[in-house]
Amino acid sequence: MLLVFGLTVVFRTVGEGTFHCPQCGGDRAYRRRAARRWFSPFFVPLIPLWRLGHAVECRSCRGRFPVSVLRAPTAQQMAAALPAGMRAAAALVLRSGAPQDEAARARAIETVTRYGEPGYDDDAIDADLVVAPVFLGQEVERAGAHLAVEAKEWFLAEAVRIALADGPLDEGERQALHAVAELLGMSRAYALGVIVTTEGASR
Repeated sequence: MLLVFGLTVVFRTVGEGTFHCPQCGGDRAYRRRAARRWFSPFFVPLIPLWRLGHAVECRSCRGRFPVSVLRAPTAQQMAAALPAGMRAAAALVLRSGAPQDEAARARAIETVTRYGEPGYDDDAIDADLVVAPVFLGQEVERAGAHLAVEAKEWFLAEAVRIALADGPLDEGERQALHAVAELLGMSRAYALGVIVTTEGASR
């Protein structure tokens, strides 16, 4: 009797979702697949052997990638993080200066709206001003994780313009701006350059 046997890798779906596919270059549906080697007499997987780990499979291009690919943000996540981050930065800056100043609040509304939150208004500012700074900081940090160096610079400059709307920067506002820069992942020296440059351009 002829006995034909071999080893077969079998994939099993253990999760699904949306990710940024590095091969397609955009957001795509994925399946998270667990791989296991099986002993296969007569080409039929019969005896499970060792586990081979997990892989992420794009449903569009069928490419397989390591699970670490799921750490990259999707376009939808980035689109949500940016206005939330600027809204939080505006609150941190306003509360360090003159939170009821009309010019500063108007500048904050204009800036956050341009960043993608059209419903942002005075009521939203008041709601954000009572949020704990640690939670506001998390939103800024989340936005900073998605930004290139040049975009972080512009983000900080916009926060500086909000702080300048009620007059020259005071010590509290400077500290708040440096805190925002640190959350964005910028060095203190780099942040100081952006702050000073933006101040000079506003005169």
